[in-house]
Amino acid sequence: MKKYTILLLLLTAGAQISCNQDLDPTVYSNLTNTNGYQTKSDAVAAINSIYGRLKGPSVGDNFSYWATRHFALTDIATDLGHCQFGGDPGQLSLGTWSSTNGLLKEDWNAMYKLIANANSAIFNITPMTGITAAEKAQFIAEAKFLRASAYMDLTDAWGPVILITEANLGNPGYLDQTPPSSVEEIDAFIIKQLNEAADVLPVNYKQNAIYSTNDVGRATKGAALTLLAKLYLRAHDWPKVATLTQQVMNLNEYSLFPTYLGLFKESNKWCSENIFSSLSDANTNGTELLNHFGPTDHPVVQNRWQYYTVNWDFYNTFGDEDDRKKCFFPEFMGSDGLLHKQAPTLGAQPPAGVLYMPDVATRKYADDETTTYYDGHSVNILRYADVLLSRAEALNEISGPTQEAIDLINRVKGRSHAKLLILANYTQATLRDAILQERGWELFYEGKRRADLIRMNKYDVLVNAYHLRVGEAAQVKMPQNKYYTYPQSQVDLNPKLSNADRQ
Repeated sequence: MKKYTILLLLLTAGAQISCNQDLDPTVYSNLTNTNGYQTKSDAVAAINSIYGRLKGPSVGDNFSYWATRHFALTDIATDLGHCQFGGDPGQLSLGTWSSTNGLLKEDWNAMYKLIANANSAIFNITPMTGITAAEKAQFIAEAKFLRASAYMDLTDAWGPVILITEANLGNPGYLDQTPPSSVEEIDAFIIKQLNEAADVLPVNYKQNAIYSTNDVGRATKGAALTLLAKLYLRAHDWPKVATLTQQVMNLNEYSLFPTYLGLFKESNKWCSENIFSSLSDANTNGTELLNHFGPTDHPVVQNRWQYYTVNWDFYNTFGDEDDRKKCFFPEFMGSDGLLHKQAPTLGAQPPAGVLYMPDVATRKYADDETTTYYDGHSVNILRYADVLLSRAEALNEISGPTQEAIDLINRVKGRSHAKLLILANYTQATLRDAILQERGWELFYEGKRRADLIRMNKYDVLVNAYHLRVGEAAQVKMPQNKYYTYPQSQVDLNPKLSNADRQ
């Protein structure tokens, strides 16, 4: 049936051309297997296409992967996220997702598109003769890091997934249905890839011999080591986390940005806290972060949706002295003439002239600098504060509370003028809880929360406690909800992906 459909399309196309005899297209280039991947610029274009997959397409409905949608899986479906709307994000917010959830499907597709680009780049750059050995090693190392990052996100969300590499491209049966590889198998693959990448990638791109400009945002040695530390953190291999985070710190490349709110401003594209980020420019490849996160009816930040938000319970956990509490829109006189604010009690009815907001929008990707529809906010996929908190967690798991662990946490707290911790006040268990809370305050809507809750065995406990308090059902059940259901479209294509134990 398929071949007849293709034939029909070709015949239809031929008929259309014959009816438009004035069309005489000029062929400017013809890319084939023999003339592609010949020059350095070909290789750079292939590598840049992988980075492009972190966001999605250029301007035009650009809200794929780290440009917005990924946060639905990582933060909305936790104890801090909220979505007052129905549909796919509403299901994730309520814990009622299924295999037909569109956001699960789209995030899966985005990650595998990145992997496909990386596999193709490695497969085709490896035999190239038109570039130097150093250039080849650099480009392949970047591709390996980016592919490892996508597999890390895939296994965070779905656990066992299909492992496809450049080796599959030379296999005539690479599109055959294959069973998912275990998390342990994929972890071993990621570890090998990241170690190989870290051995090649530079600390930074200042005066780099391969790239003519200081290409911030490209994969670096620090990024590979940090992602490797994150993998070992997930695996509870605390000594390796301690070793790797110390290696990142010893690079002397990173430091905390002076202010928390300033870190996320659109104008702050890159700074010393960034380890690996998805970069955007509002005029060329802008994203729709501001639209999804910005408040509705705000007099300055206008025409936004308040779609991905924080629940009031989480907002209320911040101390008033904490600068991070300023990273929200908790009260404002709206363009609708109503005072938007938090309800004094659950279910309270607002008086005349007041609107009780069901949740609170964050300024993290919605500052008042941006007036365009598409914005150019960076998304910090890996940043230095996470390294400090990860090291503190590892040290606490190894030997309980230490002054070093407390000092690492307080470096993060101190930047935001939050109340500092005192060593004598904590046991290993209570410091573990304090670290989880600190990670929530510091890293909300940065794609870390669900993985943190699962790692610390608090996913069902904290998420269900929130839902029960606000009168909703406790939907999260462990261990079956440790991983999301596979997208039904993928199960239909490959029945070896089974959701039998994930419902």
